[in-house]
Amino acid sequence: MNDTVHTPYTVGSASGGTVAQRNRVLRNTYWLLALSMVPTVLGAWVGVATGIGRMMSPGIGLVVFLVGAFGFMFAIEKNKNSAAGVPILLAFTFFMGVMLSRLVGAVLGLQSGAQLIMMAFAGTGAIFLGMASLSSIIKRDLTSMGKWLFIGAILLLVAGLANFFIQSSALMITLSVLAIGIFSAFILYDLKRVQDGLETNYITATLGVYLSIYNVFQSLLAIFGLTSSSD
Repeated sequence: MNDTVHTPYTVGSASGGTVAQRNRVLRNTYWLLALSMVPTVLGAWVGVATGIGRMMSPGIGLVVFLVGAFGFMFAIEKNKNSAAGVPILLAFTFFMGVMLSRLVGAVLGLQSGAQLIMMAFAGTGAIFLGMASLSSIIKRDLTSMGKWLFIGAILLLVAGLANFFIQSSALMITLSVLAIGIFSAFILYDLKRVQDGLETNYITATLGVYLSIYNVFQSLLAIFGLTSSSD
C-alpha cells in the first residue's frame, strides 16, 4: 500500500519576518531539503542490501512505519528550535529511506527496474521544480488550500489502509495518482507559506516539503512498478 503521511500544519498563522528573513528561511529550507536526500538514499540502499524490508511481514512493516514516522515527526516538532532538530530530521529521512526499500527492491526486481526508478526520480524532480517555480510566481494567498489538502491526505491514508487488506492493484494505482496530485499541491502550499512569512521555521518547512516529495516519488514508483509488472 502507499504509506502516506504528512506533517500537521497551522492554518491562518500571522505573517511574520522581513523579506530578508523570509528568503533566509526559504534558502535554509532548500539546503536542508537537499541534505535530507542523502540519508534517504543511504537508508534505501541499506534496506535493499540487507533485505530488512523483506524480513518484516507487511503487517509489521506497516505498524513500524506508522509508529516510527509519527514518532519522528513529533520529536522533530518538539526540537525544531534546538540544535537537535536537524539531526533528528536527518535520522527521520534515513528511516524513511529504509521503509522505502521494500518498494525499491520490488521495482529493481523487474526487467527495467533501474530505469523505472530513474523515471520516478526525474518525474519527482520535475514536479518539485514546477511547484517551486509556481510558488514564487503566484501572488494570491493559498492559506485556504491547507485544510482541503489535509483532509485529502487523511482520506488517502484511510483508503490506503483499507487497500492494505483489499490488495487491489487498480485501487492502488488510483490512490497513487491522487497522491501525486495532492502532494504536488502540498509542495506549492508549503513553499508559499515560507515565502509569505507564514512559516518561519526552516526545519518544519523542510519536514513538510520532504514528506510531499517522498509521497510523490513513492506514488510514481508504485505506478511504474505496477504497470510494468502487468505488461
